[in-house]
Amino acid sequence: MRKSIAMPLTLVLILAFSCKQVKKETEETAVEKEEMKAQPITISKLEGSPTYADAELILSSQKSVITNESKEVEFDFTINNYELGQQTDSPNAEKLANSGKGQHIHFILNNQPYSAHYEANFKKEIPDGVHHLVAFLSRSYHESVKGENAVIARKMEIGDNPEDTQGLDMDAPTLIYSRPKGTYSGKDTENLMLDFFVLNTELSEEGNRVRATINGEEFMITEWAPYVINGLPMGEVTVKLELLDGEGNLIEGPFNEVTRTVTLAPEAS
Repeated sequence: MRKSIAMPLTLVLILAFSCKQVKKETEETAVEKEEMKAQPITISKLEGSPTYADAELILSSQKSVITNESKEVEFDFTINNYELGQQTDSPNAEKLANSGKGQHIHFILNNQPYSAHYEANFKKEIPDGVHHLVAFLSRSYHESVKGENAVIARKMEIGDNPEDTQGLDMDAPTLIYSRPKGTYSGKDTENLMLDFFVLNTELSEEGNRVRATINGEEFMITEWAPYVINGLPMGEVTVKLELLDGEGNLIEGPFNEVTRTVTLAPEAS
């Protein structure tokens, strides 16, 4: 004869409550994931930065490069009306990913990811060949200073017989990518700055413009300004920039179409 085992009423209630609680938490997690998935990606113009209209960046040497046996190139910049290493006085320093080392130079070779330099004199290893150099002043939160005197654009010839494999035209309309870059974590994931440099052209609604494709969503940019990206999910984010003409065609040039991947993490690893 089979005997039935009766559970105490208290235990039955605890189990029932636990199952209900687990179900509720699972449902809430599913809703949160759907809400995150459904959140639209937006971009808006970044306001509130000091202009530094008189800032000036000069490559002091009259020669493009000074090489030594280790193929290093020495760069000696002069900076006027701008201070490297100082924190930019703006609420954007709290809003955006900000460098604790302060204001700096963004150094970009052949539209590759920039290196940040907090001193006016430094050395870089650069291989033989013909290279496109862009260097510009940056605020502590990595927004470029867009004054015409705050940027250097120069063709560099390294080696005895450098070959120009890219067909560089220093006077052609050119798009240079700057931000976003690298890995963002914690509160830095909330507002990502989209920033770039345009050379030898202006952006307008009827003329040349930049198309930004962020995780597959397209945004047409007709004003050269910094922007803030919101609504991004955690994980990998893909940003593609293209310099287009007034008809929506890609403007020819080795750097006028560029794609970068950055990572958003809930907390720093």
